[in-house]
Amino acid sequence: MNKSNILTEILGRIKPTMDEQQKMQKVADHIISLVDKVAVGLGLTDVSGTLVGSAARGTWISGEHDLDIFITFPEETSNEELKNVGLRIARQVAANADRFEERYAEHPYIHANFNDFEVDLVPCFRVGSAAQIKSAVDRTPFHNQFILERIKGLEDEVLLLKQFMKGASVYGSDLRTGGFSGYLAELLIIQHGSFIQVLGAANTWKPGTIIDIMEHGNKQHNDPLVVVDPTDPARNVAAALTLNRFAEFIDRARQYLDSPAFEQFFSSLAAPLSDAEFDIITGKRGTSLVAVVFDRPDVVEDVLYPQLFMLHSSLTDLLSRHKFPVMNSDVWAGNGEAVVVLEMEVQHLPPVKKHLGPPVWEGAHAGSFKQKYLQNKGLSEVYIEKGRYVVDVQRKYTDAAELLRNELHTCRLGKHVGENIKSGFKVLHGRELLEVDYQSFREFLTGFFHQNVNQ
Repeated sequence: MNKSNILTEILGRIKPTMDEQQKMQKVADHIISLVDKVAVGLGLTDVSGTLVGSAARGTWISGEHDLDIFITFPEETSNEELKNVGLRIARQVAANADRFEERYAEHPYIHANFNDFEVDLVPCFRVGSAAQIKSAVDRTPFHNQFILERIKGLEDEVLLLKQFMKGASVYGSDLRTGGFSGYLAELLIIQHGSFIQVLGAANTWKPGTIIDIMEHGNKQHNDPLVVVDPTDPARNVAAALTLNRFAEFIDRARQYLDSPAFEQFFSSLAAPLSDAEFDIITGKRGTSLVAVVFDRPDVVEDVLYPQLFMLHSSLTDLLSRHKFPVMNSDVWAGNGEAVVVLEMEVQHLPPVKKHLGPPVWEGAHAGSFKQKYLQNKGLSEVYIEKGRYVVDVQRKYTDAAELLRNELHTCRLGKHVGENIKSGFKVLHGRELLEVDYQSFREFLTGFFHQNVNQ
């Protein structure tokens, strides 16, 4: 199948049908009318609902029934009024939904389900420009306007790029994924003109690449990719993109340009790792696995994952300081538990370690070191190596799991993760990891050992 046929086939699968589009528009119009009706009922004639995001711009993929409806308030509205009245309107609108729940970001909002559509009802300020925003979501209507003015005729190219990013597992700017947002994908198409041209450009990218559509000039950003927000020049649209996701996209773009394949647009689910496969893989690798397991905090992922990553980084530092080199590590969270998995070259170290003192010529400092270890015997006499005093001493921790059990409390813990760890945690090692009894954790382990790389 040639490139053209592949793209035609992909579009046939991912482009919403006319029936889907009409159904989406009907649901969106209904919810917006409810917002306006509730606002008028509260005497708020200057508050209105508006559809934003990919549904408003015609860049949504078939089967994705997600709607972002903003409840816009005049700029002079106070933060307190936006929070309280905005949530009141959203609750009254959501009373007509099949189900709903309150969620929290910078301001509270409502997530609801209307006729199988997942809907976010988000209060925001209606400001004059993106430079005047009072909350992060206030810039979204400006994104909407910018894209709508330029995307006509390029919608299919956006769909192809989004689906390709999904196939490469680099789509999504949430903190768990660290990938490309939908808005970023749209800007790349506007800049380069087509899906294929974006891939060609990506083949030349290096860390620090800058894309500035409106030629604003940019403030310095220390990010792998800098895409200056056309509506807010101080902001990098690609700020959430991690170096790994950036590199993975370049790699997949290069693969497609060299050898296009239909399968590259769809990521296969990782098969759960069986007990036998776990034994074979760990046996071949000869490394040591430990995991910290605790109850998952009941918070949204964009609150949870930064705290998990903080813990992950702190645990890696702790192990490294005690000479347990970490080879691979990652975090996982399911419905009930959260896990930090660490793969080390060794789990056990000998009881003795070399303790370096100061150079012999450092006078009083060197003398006090030597005197200390003459009085407090180590496992050797004080000796000189490369000009420094050295003594062999007893290692405090010879087992990595014991180190984690005893010193975890010294690690950097976010609020919610810290509270749950204080309530109790387990340190598992080796086959004990298989006690984490979730299929999604077994799928995670498959990916952890790089057994599911899509080529």
